[in-house]
Amino acid sequence: LKDVAMTGEVTLRGKVLPVGGIKDKVLAAYRAGVRTIILSAENDKDLDELPDEIRKEMEFHLVSNMDEVIKVALEGVAPTGTSLEPESKVTQGGTVAH
Repeated sequence: LKDVAMTGEVTLRGKVLPVGGIKDKVLAAYRAGVRTIILSAENDKDLDELPDEIRKEMEFHLVSNMDEVIKVALEGVAPTGTSLEPESKVTQGGTVAH
């Protein structure tokens, strides 16, 4: 799964916490050929900073715990949620596909 990346901090209990620098990290991943990104659900607002042309070519999975990360990263299954347009808000555990 070389086209999947994740950023965030994980607690000992498996909760995925938000991190900073999402725009720079996503742009670097895009330049490296990564098209699927796993982020903390709390980082959803940071997706608004990305250029529309980049967002349209990438798929974002917003997660709150490691069970969701494993489903996306290792099993290739999207977590339960709704696929939304770029300008829409994402609910916790949701997926944004652009």
